[in-house]
Amino acid sequence: MSEEIPLKPISRKDIHRLETALIIATLLRRDVIEKVKNAEERLTWIDALAIAAGALARERAGIPVSQIADELGRTEATIRKHLSEKSEAGKLVKETFNRFAREGVRIELPTELVGGDIEDLKRKLVEKDEEIKALKEKLVKIKQTLEELLKSI
Repeated sequence: MSEEIPLKPISRKDIHRLETALIIATLLRRDVIEKVKNAEERLTWIDALAIAAGALARERAGIPVSQIADELGRTEATIRKHLSEKSEAGKLVKETFNRFAREGVRIELPTELVGGDIEDLKRKLVEKDEEIKALKEKLVKIKQTLEELLKSI
């Protein structure tokens, strides 16, 4: 994300940016990917992460728990559980937020998801560069031959 994402949002737009960054960065953690892969209740688990991220982003904006609960369609008890890190989703989202606070908001794709693709693309790029180099050399030879033919005419 190239836009600045404030850790203390002021506007609704800032809240949504922080919420989205928290959801994505938490979902892309290696441990979370494994949990989601193996979870029988995958949708419930992802929903809990989204609610925890939404609750934390709104709390950081100073919105009271009762209003957060209304906005997210959950009970105040559920929101408090996420914010106090008593739920696993709340704990994971808070860890992501703390990483953002330490290192800045950066969302990295796990190498398991793209590592093989990147290596394959690098290899193909090297091959294409070699092909281009060979074609340029052939083109130079063709130009030289053509110039020689034109001179002989």
